[in-house]
Amino acid sequence: MTEKKSFYGWWIVAACFVTFGISTGFPYYNIAFFFDYFRDDHSWPVSFVTFGPPVAVLLTIWTGPIIVPRVSPRLLIIIGSGLTFCAFQWMGRLSGATWEYYGAWCLYMLGYFLAGPIPHQIIISNWFKEKRGRAMGITYVGVAVIGSIGNKLGPWLASQMDYTDALKYMSFLLLAVWPIAIFLLKDKPSEMGQFPDGKDSAPEVEPEAPKAESAVEAEARKARARGMTFAELARNSPFWLLLVGSAASIGSIAAVNFHMKFMFEYQGFTDQAMRNEIWSTASMWVLWSSIAGRLLAGSLADKFPRKYVMLVTYLIVALAIPTLFLVTPQHSYFVYLFAVIFGFAMGADYMLIPLMAADQFGLNSLARAMSAILPTDTISQFWFPYFVSWLQTALMGNYHHAMWAVFGTAFVGAVAIGMLPRFNAANPKHASQGGGPRATPA
Repeated sequence: MTEKKSFYGWWIVAACFVTFGISTGFPYYNIAFFFDYFRDDHSWPVSFVTFGPPVAVLLTIWTGPIIVPRVSPRLLIIIGSGLTFCAFQWMGRLSGATWEYYGAWCLYMLGYFLAGPIPHQIIISNWFKEKRGRAMGITYVGVAVIGSIGNKLGPWLASQMDYTDALKYMSFLLLAVWPIAIFLLKDKPSEMGQFPDGKDSAPEVEPEAPKAESAVEAEARKARARGMTFAELARNSPFWLLLVGSAASIGSIAAVNFHMKFMFEYQGFTDQAMRNEIWSTASMWVLWSSIAGRLLAGSLADKFPRKYVMLVTYLIVALAIPTLFLVTPQHSYFVYLFAVIFGFAMGADYMLIPLMAADQFGLNSLARAMSAILPTDTISQFWFPYFVSWLQTALMGNYHHAMWAVFGTAFVGAVAIGMLPRFNAANPKHASQGGGPRATPA
């Protein structure tokens, strides 16, 4: 009798922890540190500095639905991290021309779409069914841990050299993704002769239909088993609620992250060194607090209906935003209150979206659903901060009023999630119990 191989899935989680953290968390949670440098060095207004990302989104958004579902997730991570490396190198060499700034952001956005959340979510979802929430939570911790390294590295490098050189040196960390993705990552457990969760056989494709199944429920179950088309998703009201709710909440979070340094300046941190220090402290604590949010949400998502876990998370996002107003040079200690509350909610927020999508539409539809939801979230993630810049300018520079609009948007996101059905016609048994969705054979 041959000895059973140890389950490779937890090595996949460890590898994704690192590759997701480097390819996504490190650049995303640190590029905003350089926004005031871009403004001052090139005499650009804040509205222009924050306009590069949304322009790039519009020019590159096609990569999500067209390329991602057709290419190996592991290959996407390799290509995307390389593009992000090139983007940081280019941003460290800007001459001040508008087209260059937009071009560098297009490279960054391509890297984000290809190497960011979707390929990592797909890999984890392929390897785990029963413990998917826990595995996804651990994976997302990498974003916080490695992103927080940049929160200290960027300000330290900027204090030792020109900010352009700091950008160039930081970019080389992105290349560390390649050996891990090439030698350790595997797209599916079948590549190792294994099954999800280390089971001895493939899990059932779908639970048996309930005895009192209606025609609508039967059709939804069949669509779930084979994988929903885009047209079927578009006719599904939970798809639109999840899309709107996640876009509103993620846009609000991004607005805080992108404008946080400018907010600190507005509230009295006018000295560059002081502003760098308070930003570094706030960002690091936000990311470390997000670890607790991710782990707790991942655990709760495996035990309770995910709708309610997600609803509470989205409400906390909204309530955390006004605490940012308390951070001033005279009361700088309030930065910890803001960072802990905001970071906790932010960590849980991002991680719950693919779990909810898998619940609502099935694992076979996850890649297709997320390839539509993630680009929409990304549009909000990068366009909404620009809207805040425009609003702040229209309000004669009043950042507080602009941030109250961010609070309102976050609350709209919570309302949309609250409207999601707890009882899911596509999988009634799961929705009523709060367990993980049934997986197809890997």
